[in-house]
Amino acid sequence: MSTSGGSKRNFDIKEEDHNNDIPQGPLPGLKRHDSLDIESSRFPDHHDRHNTEGNWRAIVKLAFQSIGVVYGDIGTSPLYVYASTFFNGIKHEDDILGVLSIIFYTITLIPVIKYIMIVLHANDNGDGGTFALYSKLCRYAKVGLIPSEQVEDQEVSNFRLELPNKTNKIASKIKKSLESRNFAKFLLLFAAMLGTSMVIGDGILTPSISVLSAVSGLKKATSTITEGSIVVISVVILMTLFMVQRFGTDKVGYTFAPIICVWFSLIVGVGVYNFFKFDPSVAKSINPKYIIDYFKRNKKDAWISLGGIVLSITGTEAMFADVGHFTVKSIQISMGCVVYPALITAYSGQASWLRKHKDEVVDTFYNSVPDGLYWPVFVAAVMAAIIASQAIISGTFSIIKQSLSLGCFPRVQIVHTSTKYEGQVFIPEMNYLLMIGCVLVTVTFKTTEKIGHAYGIAVIFAETLTSSFMVVIMLVIWKTNILLVILYVLMISTTEYIYLSSVLYKFSQGGYLPFLFAIALVFIMCTWNYVYRAKYNYEINHKVSQEVIKDMIMDMNISRMRGLAIFYSELAHGIPPIFKHYVDNVPALHSVIVFVSIKSLPISKVPTEERFLFRRVKPNELYVFRCVVRYGYTDMRNENESFEKILIKRLKDSIESNYGVLEEQGRTVEEDVATLEKASRTGIVHLVGEHEIVSRKGSSIGKRFLIDYAYNFMKKNLRKSYNVFEIPQKRMLKVGMTYEL
Repeated sequence: MSTSGGSKRNFDIKEEDHNNDIPQGPLPGLKRHDSLDIESSRFPDHHDRHNTEGNWRAIVKLAFQSIGVVYGDIGTSPLYVYASTFFNGIKHEDDILGVLSIIFYTITLIPVIKYIMIVLHANDNGDGGTFALYSKLCRYAKVGLIPSEQVEDQEVSNFRLELPNKTNKIASKIKKSLESRNFAKFLLLFAAMLGTSMVIGDGILTPSISVLSAVSGLKKATSTITEGSIVVISVVILMTLFMVQRFGTDKVGYTFAPIICVWFSLIVGVGVYNFFKFDPSVAKSINPKYIIDYFKRNKKDAWISLGGIVLSITGTEAMFADVGHFTVKSIQISMGCVVYPALITAYSGQASWLRKHKDEVVDTFYNSVPDGLYWPVFVAAVMAAIIASQAIISGTFSIIKQSLSLGCFPRVQIVHTSTKYEGQVFIPEMNYLLMIGCVLVTVTFKTTEKIGHAYGIAVIFAETLTSSFMVVIMLVIWKTNILLVILYVLMISTTEYIYLSSVLYKFSQGGYLPFLFAIALVFIMCTWNYVYRAKYNYEINHKVSQEVIKDMIMDMNISRMRGLAIFYSELAHGIPPIFKHYVDNVPALHSVIVFVSIKSLPISKVPTEERFLFRRVKPNELYVFRCVVRYGYTDMRNENESFEKILIKRLKDSIESNYGVLEEQGRTVEEDVATLEKASRTGIVHLVGEHEIVSRKGSSIGKRFLIDYAYNFMKKNLRKSYNVFEIPQKRMLKVGMTYEL
């Protein structure tokens, strides 16, 4: 683990009291320095980046990149929406107007009004996704289930929310109800996990169907190509796409953005051409009367056809999930100025063409393209369809990064791929798992028709969960007028649930696939979170008391060694039991001991000056300190300076800031600093707990399965904590201890 140096701010060292619980902040009146530097200090502030009013050049640049990353999925929907909607053919001429009207109002209502105008503003200091909404609720109301929460966390500037200066009885009642009921707390966490799992599951389905549908277009170019060849080519393209993810969203966006821009230009051109050539009167579909007539004529078939129309907004959730890679304004600009008008024009042009060619609905898109533009459009369509998977892949990385900070996902490596924008990340483990999943789905189902039954269900389900969180946020945090909240539910939530009911109609025909993915992911996340909380509570219940520490210090049988020992633990509320276990088996103590707790907060970024919290445990012969190092889920680490050097530097600054306390104890700052420097020069050893987690005797079968088998399997096959934190291997000692939970 590493960190960069720079400006300083110090947190004081306070004598450990009897409770030995919480690291304290600076004492009033003590000397402080300016600001404590952290690993992400060389990067622009994420929150500030999302509020750069005057930096339009950077915003437009990000808007251009977002076209290549965010909109591939929704941008290629004109390829198959009409064919999927009219699966039984067009029975009445005005059915075309009814479907076009539904498409127009659906795109306007969900992507534009819901996401662009409302949901994007609920970002968590610039980051989006289900967990971003959940973290906002956790910070405002006491509904979080993170066991390492401390009072000091609420003093972090980013932890506090900008709240409207008004009171609301409904908001107070809902907040009190959520805080007082454990069921509500678990339900919110489960909903966040389920929403995340649905998006990850869609990260497997979307690349599979996008690439397979693109390559299947080769059948029109040559009749000799076989289904097996199409599958092989699709697998090769999928593997290549996932392999280039390590280069980062920044490079991928610049590579793909021009292609998607060409695609949008072509579908707009074709749409305008067809609109004026065949039937400009389709413009009257803006009248919602045609929607009512469509349902009156077709009844159940009209409801089932919504499963095809919903494909016009598949990938919309990526706008919110990917906002951390870009900015709110850049997403709004690209959607409002490019994507929305292009999609409406394309669908209107196809509807105009269908009014004269009702019998050719099976291949509406390609048949509606003028002969002279067929090959350019085909090539652009193939490339754009391949790019469509990029949106969900980058969105998946973002939401996994957030879930890690809440202890809801196993440890994985987070690679930051941009030195300019800290939200752009790559997760190697998940990248490989997504690639394997996509390849298996493609090889197993082989055709887009078979995958199509499941396509879109995961995203629609995630959108309904997002709406549910938004209703709570509007009521509790934003204190929105109840009439506006009711309007949101009636217009947006109701629309989404109607679409969800339609796609679930095909559950037995393949719609179960995203739910299988979601069940597996929710099980992994729930298991990890359950054991994470149980392990933390075990450490709290078995932490080393003040009396035991005194006995250790006074025990003449315990040898004294020169040097500095750094104990790593997740416990932020005292001395971990692993310390006593270590001393019992190795009766020796270093001259300086620092207990370090690496802690993630449910916020996107911890300000640089609020990173470290120090506290002195016992100011006698031994120098024993506790340090809580706090990170947000977008904070980075660089490799310019080791973590131990920064830790020693900050500890030294903290000692210097407490000259008044030291003088009262008859010591000088110089003596304490000299002791610290001498210990660090003598040698630094990193001690990491290697815990064996087992269930207690007499535990239920379910508990034994979760802990002894499921959790331990994940733990053995994923990254260890010292790999995540990059602790020097040559100076690391692993201390084994068994936790019976």
